[in-house]
Amino acid sequence: MAPPRLDSTAYDIGWICALSKEMTAAIAMLDELHENPAQPPSDHNNYTVGRIGNHNVVIACLPRGEIGSHQAASVAARMMTTFSIKCGLMVGIGGGVPSVENDIRLGDVVVSIPTKEYGGVVQYDLGKSIQDGKWLRIGSLNSPPALLKTTISKLASIHPIMGNKIEEYLEEMTRRHPNLIPEFSRPPQDTDILYEPEPDDSEFSDWTEVIRQPRPPGRPIRIHYGLIASGNQVVKSGRKRDQISKDLGGALCFEMEAAGLMNEFPCVVIRGICDYADAHKHKQWQGYAAAVAAAYAKEVINTLPTSMHVIEDAIGAIKEPGRYHDLFILFYFYYFPLE
Repeated sequence: MAPPRLDSTAYDIGWICALSKEMTAAIAMLDELHENPAQPPSDHNNYTVGRIGNHNVVIACLPRGEIGSHQAASVAARMMTTFSIKCGLMVGIGGGVPSVENDIRLGDVVVSIPTKEYGGVVQYDLGKSIQDGKWLRIGSLNSPPALLKTTISKLASIHPIMGNKIEEYLEEMTRRHPNLIPEFSRPPQDTDILYEPEPDDSEFSDWTEVIRQPRPPGRPIRIHYGLIASGNQVVKSGRKRDQISKDLGGALCFEMEAAGLMNEFPCVVIRGICDYADAHKHKQWQGYAAAVAAAYAKEVINTLPTSMHVIEDAIGAIKEPGRYHDLFILFYFYYFPLE
């Protein structure tokens, strides 16, 4: 049976990735794959489209070998022109900022939410030098749209009671696509090593491991909500990581694309932690981190309210004399659907 082909106006969720492995994880989370609709010649993006739950999703990846905020902004702008996007997700991997307050580990998820000063994402390398060598950050970035913020609030409220569905979606992904198991499986726990930051900018080799208590069995993944620091350079220093985070009032994660999106693409940023943004960066956790971020994104999409345009169209069809009984039934089953 051929996959369905829908008009571009049928897609209400936009999902942007920076790396091909992030897009692989995103595609693997689709419940149904669609044929691509027609797109204008001016749109150079190459999309994958499909369905998750009740929502049609369009996925795009940055050009191979080109990462950063400017490329992300261009991809998002073309997507917004071609599709009827109501809200978006920037999903992929990032470098975690562990601290006493936030026990962030490899394989955890960080989600951007507004803080006292920032809208959830801050471009830490945008600003100007002022007197005494101080750095003044300029400009501001929008917070996620209200629909996504309320959905994330709901998830944060129900997860302590019911748990999240990340493991469930990961198992579903590998069952459907067993060829993904080697690259996207969780690495051995003894490869998650955190070192004390280097004391200065000089060459340093006397690294000291931070001894951390193991997490309780059965709960290896935690979701952290807060500020994400975005910039156009890779952070590979524990000292620099901690200093920038301190200056921002406590960033949880570093990445390189979101700053180009927030003012043009109404989205939330979701990052799976693959390293600690220090001199010990490696790629061993990247596949798994991309998968857990995609799994959380799927849970967000499945928690979004069903689009109201369907019920509005139905109401318009039965708002006639003598059909108010049908209207009552419509509302009843919308708010109290059958299991």
